[in-house]
Amino acid sequence: MLQQYLPIIFQVIGGEEVLQPFRKNVAIAIDGGGIRGLIVARALSILEMALGQPLHAISRLNAGTSTGAIIAAGIAAGMTASELETLYHSLGPKVFPTTLRKLIFPLTRYKYPAEPFHTFLKAAFGEKRMGDFWIAKPPTDLVITLYDLAENRNLFVKPWKEEYVDWPLVRAVQGSCTVPTYFPVLEGRYIDGGVGSYANPSYLAAYESRYILKWDPEETTLLSFGTGREPYSFDAKKAVHFWPWDWLARMFGVFLHSAEDQQVNLVETFFEKLDFRRYQVNLQEPIEMDDVGYIDRLLDYGDIMGRMILDDVYDKAMTVNPEKPARKVV
Repeated sequence: MLQQYLPIIFQVIGGEEVLQPFRKNVAIAIDGGGIRGLIVARALSILEMALGQPLHAISRLNAGTSTGAIIAAGIAAGMTASELETLYHSLGPKVFPTTLRKLIFPLTRYKYPAEPFHTFLKAAFGEKRMGDFWIAKPPTDLVITLYDLAENRNLFVKPWKEEYVDWPLVRAVQGSCTVPTYFPVLEGRYIDGGVGSYANPSYLAAYESRYILKWDPEETTLLSFGTGREPYSFDAKKAVHFWPWDWLARMFGVFLHSAEDQQVNLVETFFEKLDFRRYQVNLQEPIEMDDVGYIDRLLDYGDIMGRMILDDVYDKAMTVNPEKPARKVV
């Protein structure tokens, strides 16, 4: 069904052709990261300007975790990247306000009530249900990750799976974004899809494209977007004096970073013929997922990622396969 939209005609910016052309089938995967999703929304706005058309016109498979689920769902629902960028500008003050609950955390069980976030998503996505994407013309596949505490496993909510056809899109996205300690558990069982190994859903997207949609990897481009790699520092002299809480914070960060890169490595290893493009920016400062004071800085990082996309500069995690041609990485 996608053939009617392709081949893509790449615009010329500044007198130079940009981007390596996409293949016949296009898929998009977006990591979690809270308000840092604005980085990706801004970068995608730049990409859409270069393409001369919205991403929902060319991508028939979108996968997202946590904040990535908002963007993936938005693309699938027909929103432009600039509309998503505007959405993130309003997300901060509506969903992450400075309240007494936030100020006295961790004396409370979570920082933010769920109702404002639910209202925000309802305004963005309305009454749309997961199954609506599969019966659309052309149909669109959407993969949203959650973790189900009741069943103690990850869930991959998709529009073609019978058990999720009637799920409201808002339910799937809100569940994927329900970060423990930030929001109360959704319906007593659903939490952030990044709990586990799928904060980066690129392998899920690659698998879905090959084995569910039956796309030929040699005819498929997968675009994967991170939401910023935080700076890392280590002082060996201080490590010997770590308390248990010091280790917990550091080990949690190491786990997330390792899981993110692992997904990249899996795609590189098991889908060698796939046109896989992973984009990530290196943050100069730590930015919490609810820190709305960094909006302007996040836009700057989005501009950097946008330039990386146009210049075909990829995440350094993609250097693991020595048999592939040399690529520009950072």
